[in-house]
Amino acid sequence: MHPRLPSPLCELSDPRLADRGLRLWLKRDDLIHPEVPGNKWRKLKYNLVAARERGQHTLLTFGGAYSNHIRATAAAGHALGFATVGVIRGDELATRPLNPSLAFAASRGMRLVYLDRTTYRAKHTPQVLAGLLAEHGPAYVLPEGGSNESAVRGCAELAVELETQVDEARDKEARDDETWDKEARDDAKRVDEKPDVAFDMVCVAVGTGGTLAGIAAGLGPGRRAIGFAALKGDFLADDVAALQRRTYGAVTDNWHVEHDFHHGGYARRSPALDAFLADFASRHDFAPEPIYVGRMLFGLFELARRDAFAPGTGIVAVITG
Repeated sequence: MHPRLPSPLCELSDPRLADRGLRLWLKRDDLIHPEVPGNKWRKLKYNLVAARERGQHTLLTFGGAYSNHIRATAAAGHALGFATVGVIRGDELATRPLNPSLAFAASRGMRLVYLDRTTYRAKHTPQVLAGLLAEHGPAYVLPEGGSNESAVRGCAELAVELETQVDEARDKEARDDETWDKEARDDAKRVDEKPDVAFDMVCVAVGTGGTLAGIAAGLGPGRRAIGFAALKGDFLADDVAALQRRTYGAVTDNWHVEHDFHHGGYARRSPALDAFLADFASRHDFAPEPIYVGRMLFGLFELARRDAFAPGTGIVAVITG
C-alpha cells in the first residue's frame, strides 16, 4: 500500500466564515488512499503492525451493513496479505443481496458472517468472541469502527502532521509575500511580515471516538479539538475519555463533543442538513459525505453563525472520508 501522507491541507474561503474573522482549512484525509481513506488508514496502521508482530494472519472485525471500517479492513487485508472476517450486525442480511459496501468487502476476499442483533450487542463478551474464533480460527480482533489504543496512537499523528504543515505553509507564504516597500527603498526597509496561518482548533466527526481521542492527545499547547457526534446520545464523550485513559493513562482537557448536530441519529437526514450540503457543494465544488463529514461541517458553520468562535480563530476540519 502507498498511503498519501501527509494528507493535503487546503484553505477554504467562505464569506460566512470570513465575515466573522475566521479561517478554515480542510485536512483532506479522504485522499490518503482510494480504498482505505480518511481516518481508516490511521486507525489500522498500528493495528496491522501489531497483527504482524503477533504472528496473526487473519483480521476479524465488526460493523454494520454500510460500515466504512469493514470496507477499509477488507481492502487493507487484501493488499497486505491478511485474511479478513467481517462480522455484520443483522442476521436478516444473510439472505439479501449484498449492498455496495458489503459487495466491495467480499470482492477483496472478506468472509462475511452475520449475527442477530442481540448477539451482536454482546460481540465483545468472552463467550461471543470465543465462539467466533472457534469457528473462524485464530485472528487479530479489531473492535467495531477500529477504535482501540493502537488506533488512537495512529490518529495522534494527524496532529503532528498539522503542526508541520502549518509551519511549512507559514514559511512559504512569508517568502511569497515578501516585498519591498517602494517608498521606503531609500531607507532599505523591507516589508517582511509573516502572515498568520496558525490554527487554534481541529474539528472532526465522532462515531466511535478513536480519531478525536488521538487528535486531542497529539495537539500542542493552546489548541483544542471539537468532536461532532454522528450518533444520537451523550455517551461518546465517555468513550473518548476511556480511549485516552487506556492509551495514555490520563484524559486531556483540550476537547469536547458537540451532541446537537446528529440530525435525528446515525445516517438520518434532515431538510436542514440536505440544504446545507447542497449549498456547500455548489459553493466549493466539493460534496462532503453526509453521515460523518457533512454533519461535522454543518455543526461547524452553525457554531460560527452563533458566534461561538472568536474573531481571528483558525480552524482545521478533518475530512475523514
